[in-house]
Amino acid sequence: MAYLARIEPTEATFLRGSDDERVQEPRFSDLEWSIIRLARQDRLWTLRAPTRFSRFFRRLIGRNPNPALANERLESLRRIAVLSWHFGFTVPGEDVAEFLQAGFSLEQYELLVSKVRSAASNVFTFRKPGLA
Repeated sequence: MAYLARIEPTEATFLRGSDDERVQEPRFSDLEWSIIRLARQDRLWTLRAPTRFSRFFRRLIGRNPNPALANERLESLRRIAVLSWHFGFTVPGEDVAEFLQAGFSLEQYELLVSKVRSAASNVFTFRKPGLA
């Protein structure tokens, strides 16, 4: 089950260039990791603004979800996490630029996508007995 795959921050330091300067590896807070994990279940339609027809239809059937987060920084994290869960590193440049404008770094983007891809690749497929 893909949603059971754990995504945990790792703590490590690395040397940057020839300066021998120790730099802390990019990381996310626990709240940000939980948003990344929850984005696994979001569909791509949650990234688009709802149309008048879709709002009417959802009200008609009694469902009126609003998946967007109130905090703009966390919403941009959710959007890039949803795209990363679906497409990996092939996210459009405009979305990555929005992610960077929200105050995140390229190192955090690479960390997010690498953790998401490794969690997505740990999905097990179960075969029914007797089928080839």
